[in-house]
Amino acid sequence: MKIAVVILNWNGRPMLERFLPSVIEHTSHVAEVIVADNGSTDDSIAFMQSHYPEVRLIRLDRNYGFADGYNRAFEQIEADYYVLLNDDVEVTPRWCDAVVEMMERDEKIAVAQPKLLMFDQKDTFEYAGGAGGFIDKYGYPFCRGRVFSTIEKDKGQYDDSCEIFWATGAALFVRASVWKELGGLDGSFFAHMEEIDFCWRCKNHGYKAMYCPDSVVYHVGGGTLPKSSPFKTQLNFRNNLAMLYKNLPDRRLRGVLALRFVLDWVAALSFLLKGNVGEFKAVFAAHKEFREWLPMLKAKRAAVNPHEVPHIMNASLLLQYHLMRHRTFQELIDKF
Repeated sequence: MKIAVVILNWNGRPMLERFLPSVIEHTSHVAEVIVADNGSTDDSIAFMQSHYPEVRLIRLDRNYGFADGYNRAFEQIEADYYVLLNDDVEVTPRWCDAVVEMMERDEKIAVAQPKLLMFDQKDTFEYAGGAGGFIDKYGYPFCRGRVFSTIEKDKGQYDDSCEIFWATGAALFVRASVWKELGGLDGSFFAHMEEIDFCWRCKNHGYKAMYCPDSVVYHVGGGTLPKSSPFKTQLNFRNNLAMLYKNLPDRRLRGVLALRFVLDWVAALSFLLKGNVGEFKAVFAAHKEFREWLPMLKAKRAAVNPHEVPHIMNASLLLQYHLMRHRTFQELIDKF
């Protein structure tokens, strides 16, 4: 059994210097650690060559984004398991062993994730993945441990291994055979939502996504794009619509998209009222791109063969959070 832990780097030399040592220390006994450079323009390459010549370095000719960067890197790697690991993640002993051991026990597990905690507040779940991801009936993502901007302390409340809807791209374990079967991440997404789309496609093909609490990592988060970024907003809105179009079953597709269009315009107006003109425009740009993508998305939808899958909340997260004041995953369990 061969495991490849791949860190996709783009101008992240300070992160490599800070976090690569923990990855090597706690991973090298069980997996090969590889850095795939996504066309960096800083001194990342020189740093790796001078400080870590023993670590395999894959050099891509330009920045292909998170999705296609990993696609292109994995084309050059032979392994039984791929691990997508952000460059701003500190790992702990057995973080890799525990997840792979769980996946080895069930061949239907295609993807899995560890417990994701904040690097600066190690008793608190991290926004990007917490204790495993879910979505509501309209495609809004949330996690055990994080619902919108409400983030919980880790008090052991999510220390059970369980099936989830999506696993975080910050530390994503993937069975290589399934990756190849489904064609990897959707490269057109560039970044954001690509791991949720991939996990949804896995479920449409009968596979599982799992959370492993026996593996713990600490994530800085937000290292590539700032938290408030029109480009990030555009990617999130565009990719969320594309994901819904590709994966929703026929009977739900039209109704969900119609409501999402309305909700997106409400979000755009909210940005404008707050003075965020760039993000207001980003929503319109996202919808324009989505419409341009429709011929491509129709072909991708046909390949997915969408149908009803488990672990989607049968309620509106917006209503539950803002109207019912349900701010934690535990308050939402009965809505599935």
